[in-house]
Amino acid sequence: MVDLIWRKSSHSGSGDQCVEVAALPGGGRAIRDSKHPGLPSLTLSSVSFANFVQGVFLTN
Repeated sequence: MVDLIWRKSSHSGSGDQCVEVAALPGGGRAIRDSKHPGLPSLTLSSVSFANFVQGVFLTN
């Protein structure tokens, strides 16, 4: 198992209600809830992650 480097937005501040993202070996991204880092993460291909981010920005 590869240790992932999890990152959250600098806009999140010091709160624990954040979404964290990590780059996956070979491409794609993993997404997890910062309140529950031990639970399984959502994994997306690079294209699916780009679509996800675009969807988030279009709806906010």
